Amino acid sequence: MSLSIDLRGRVALITGATGQLGRVMARTFAGCGADVALHFHSNRARGEALQAELVALGVRACAVQADVADFGSVMAMRDTVVSALGAPDIVVACAVSQVHPWSTVLEEDLADYEDQFRSSVMHNVHLAKAFVPAMVARGRGRYIGINTECAMQCGPTQSAYAAAKRGMDGVLRVLAREVGAHQVTVNQVAPGWTISERDREQGTEHNAGYAASVPLGRRGTDQEIANVVAFLASDLASFITGAYIPVSGGSVMPAI
Repeated sequence: MSLSIDLRGRVALITGATGQLGRVMARTFAGCGADVALHFHSNRARGEALQAELVALGVRACAVQADVADFGSVMAMRDTVVSALGAPDIVVACAVSQVHPWSTVLEEDLADYEDQFRSSVMHNVHLAKAFVPAMVARGRGRYIGINTECAMQCGPTQSAYAAAKRGMDGVLRVLAREVGAHQVTVNQVAPGWTISERDREQGTEHNAGYAASVPLGRRGTDQEIANVVAFLASDLASFITGAYIPVSGGSVMPAI
């Protein structure tokens, strides 16, 4: 028996699609045959360029602007996506706010906690309210949140980011229980420190200190993250829900 990831006939929405991870996910989904809605916050030129790239691959695509921390903006994005491509079968919550300088709990700016909460927790609440009802009505859907290994590490100076991502984890685990009866799966992918296009351009792919802490002895790649997301979006993952899946080379390992 051979397996392949076939997303033909599916519509996927990826928030943060113009980002380092999001654009690789978008290309991967298009390569699997999915039509893709490409969310961007401010980089319209990159969103439209990525849209043209995916259309050239033979799928439908649309670039759409929204502030994922604002519910009205997310609902307007929903209307645009539905009009252009139809209601998404797959939602990938990949957008993240501008990363602040990390500091200790005693020194971190209070505004950083609020910003990260909106970016991680409310982002997912807004997407769920906007897009999951159509999945429930259809009796099928895939919701995938992009978390982080930091949510398990809870290392010094990670408090704002880790707290927000742990809050996201709680929301999505509850959502998985609430919508599972409708065959809507809700899962999370938690990348480690991932090699991106920026690293390749700058020659910063390798970090000996970090690699030494990873059982597989290296950093993962953006494509390795996208592969797991595409799997979870497919029918191959039809009986997986409520999962937090590290793609980190073993740097974090959920316990039982």
